[in-house]
Amino acid sequence: MKGLIDPDLLFPADEGTRRLARDFYAEVRGLPIVSPHGHTEPRWYALDEPFPDPAQLLIVPDHYVFRMLFSQGVKLEELGVPTLDGSPVETNGRAIWRLFCERYHLFRGTPTRLWFDYTLSNLFGIDELPSAKNADRLYDAIAACLNKPDYRPRALYERFNIEVISTTDGALDDLRWHAKIRESGWKGRVVPAYRPDSVVDPDFAGFSANLDRLGEITGADTGTWKGYLDAHRARRAYFQQFGATSTDHGHATADTANLSEAAAMALFDKVRAGRADADDRRLFRAQMLTEMAKMSLDDGLVLQIHPGSFRNHSPSILAKFGRDKGFDIPTRTDYVTALKPLLDAVGLEPDLTVILFTLDETSYARELAPLAGIYPALRLGPAWWFHDSPEGMRRFREMTTETAGFYNTVGFNDDTRAFPSIPARHDIARRVDCAFLARLVAEHRLREEEACELAGDLACGLAKKAYRL
Repeated sequence: MKGLIDPDLLFPADEGTRRLARDFYAEVRGLPIVSPHGHTEPRWYALDEPFPDPAQLLIVPDHYVFRMLFSQGVKLEELGVPTLDGSPVETNGRAIWRLFCERYHLFRGTPTRLWFDYTLSNLFGIDELPSAKNADRLYDAIAACLNKPDYRPRALYERFNIEVISTTDGALDDLRWHAKIRESGWKGRVVPAYRPDSVVDPDFAGFSANLDRLGEITGADTGTWKGYLDAHRARRAYFQQFGATSTDHGHATADTANLSEAAAMALFDKVRAGRADADDRRLFRAQMLTEMAKMSLDDGLVLQIHPGSFRNHSPSILAKFGRDKGFDIPTRTDYVTALKPLLDAVGLEPDLTVILFTLDETSYARELAPLAGIYPALRLGPAWWFHDSPEGMRRFREMTTETAGFYNTVGFNDDTRAFPSIPARHDIARRVDCAFLARLVAEHRLREEEACELAGDLACGLAKKAYRL
């Protein structure tokens, strides 16, 4: 056993099948990481400054960590999560770290525990579980590492064997950090992804002002439907100048629409004037998914749809701390009916790639796999968010492979804000996939040489192809 991670972690209990999993894993464990969708900060790579302290690196930005602690009575202020109004929160990293270590047992059985064990062991050489007794000692050991040059963002990027990583950037972002990365001459490949929610969703805070700003940035008249679409085209092209290969859309539903030009123009006018009711706003979001798919046919950007989250479920937490503070909750999601207008318009286009994600596992076998198993434009994203776990990954493979196969999926992406967890997440995905392939071989449903090839495709090959990286 190496540190906290057993060499046979997540492999089958049966010795013969475990041997197969070991063999497949040995072929892929050293492959580079392709991280085509995530939320790390481009500023980290641009400035390449030391991370401030263990708490700011490992706890404060990670909603997987602080949501569990909050559920057990720890206040977000105690964990250093910043407030919108600047009211005081804990700034002592050691105090935050102690709170976390005292409650490390709360993460037993969760993927967060696996990621954290992996990070402690492989990144910091720590071979003991955090606790109240060793909290200060572990904090000092990690802090000492963070002061070394080889623990800065660019060095970790290279140590993690990352080939390419995509950030997620709002439509109004000036991409100055991406520009700074490029100007620095550093060879690491960090690309943006176009996330237009703030200028596509009429319910987004400041939507009208955001459209004004979009017009200022692009020189397009965002008071008209045509000018508004032209502004999106301009921003997409700007993102592509910095290497973007994808767009990302975090709508509450997968609803799409395909209105006539006149109807779309009339709807936009109503939305722009602030006269749209809830049905109008929902229809506008639906229309914009189809518009984005049509634009992707022109410019080649891959379209990702991340639907099905009831965002910011707690209004009091939203008011005090803002968005993305652990209160996004999965909902039931329809795909068959919701996607039909988009698929009627562009679903048969082999040059278009639309990657579907879900938080509703009941849709895997019933809707998503059959859709991706026939429409050339569709691919299935990996088990996502609440299902980014060993069990969730296994369920994904079991429920989608028989209908969609492997090659209508896109491998793995980590979708994380927690930079040090990236190698852990990819390693766990590789282990789960190798175990699944080993089972197919043991059941004589797949030949060993096929499984070995598939292991490499699932580790990074499919992601590179799907995301055009």
